Amino acid sequence: MKTLADVFREALRERGIDSIGALSKRFRKSKNKLQDIAIEIVHGKGAVFRIPEKTAVAWDLNGNRVEGSHYAYAPLCMKDRFEMVLSPEELRSKLPGWPYFIVDLQLWHRHTQKEKSKICLQINQCYGLLRDYFTGKELAVTWANEEFKRMFNGPLGRITVHEGPTAEFLRRKGVDEVVLLDPWADEVLSERDFDVRAFVIGGIVDTGGEKKLTPKIGEELERAGIRVRRRKIVLKGDVIGVPDRINRVLGIILKMIVEGKPMDLAVYEMQEPLHARWRLRKELPKKAIRYRVDGKDFRVVEKELFDEYSQWLKIRWEDFVKVLRELDLVALERRKIHRLNKLSNPRIIRGKLYRVILLKKAAMLCYNC
Repeated sequence: MKTLADVFREALRERGIDSIGALSKRFRKSKNKLQDIAIEIVHGKGAVFRIPEKTAVAWDLNGNRVEGSHYAYAPLCMKDRFEMVLSPEELRSKLPGWPYFIVDLQLWHRHTQKEKSKICLQINQCYGLLRDYFTGKELAVTWANEEFKRMFNGPLGRITVHEGPTAEFLRRKGVDEVVLLDPWADEVLSERDFDVRAFVIGGIVDTGGEKKLTPKIGEELERAGIRVRRRKIVLKGDVIGVPDRINRVLGIILKMIVEGKPMDLAVYEMQEPLHARWRLRKELPKKAIRYRVDGKDFRVVEKELFDEYSQWLKIRWEDFVKVLRELDLVALERRKIHRLNKLSNPRIIRGKLYRVILLKKAAMLCYNC
């Protein structure tokens, strides 16, 4: 899927322009200069002009620094001084039909004030993510009441706000089918779902762990005649470890749709150690070996598992140690576990397999370590 920078790049090439500068220093520290310049043009802040003398700083169409350019971004107030070669209207006319990414706030009243503040923060971060790829207007907030508008500290005028139901908004935009991101869905999001014109991410912050409310959004849409594809995002086949923040779910979708990244990698890149620890708490007990040493029980895992899990979970060594302590597990090097197994005898105790080591053998092990 093309980004705004791609569209802008193509528009410049059509005019025979291979580099662009700016008449101010504001874009010099930008990570994606073409994207940021295009955003300003789309929002009517400026245009591309031909200037008689080369700019001091310019970039080629890949964002690399060049010595200067006769074409530059400048505010629209400069239109009487320089020749305009790409106007906001011309760039807007070239924009493709990007899908809407909808945050549905019909369950706003079910949240505490603290949760409402978190929703507002995450929606603001969603705008920042979409601005990195598209224009930001693709972010739609439905059921947006006055309380939300008062609490939202982001650029309300640069997103799409609809006070009524999501179904009403969709009908106005001519959309009759959506993808609803639902962690309780049966099917996993895939490339086959990228043809829809709207993704509904929800609008739910659940700090208590009890609000399984996302399916209700889908039921409401279906009652209104909108076809709903319920899809979940998973990490190696499981939803545990997938970020639950609205902005991070959006980030995963964008990395898959725009950058073409596989789901596991997209989840990893949007993960925080908090989410990774959720999954680690589930994975480590599966690898535990039970030992009984002189009547005392221990559960042991290989220390090398840290290297294995850190390839797909964003964990640090301190996260690994924290989860070990929480689960009352012991981590030993693989070679030491191998020696323990040689000294032990397998035995079924209370229906579970233990490896039993007598006190004398355990003392020998410690002496030889």
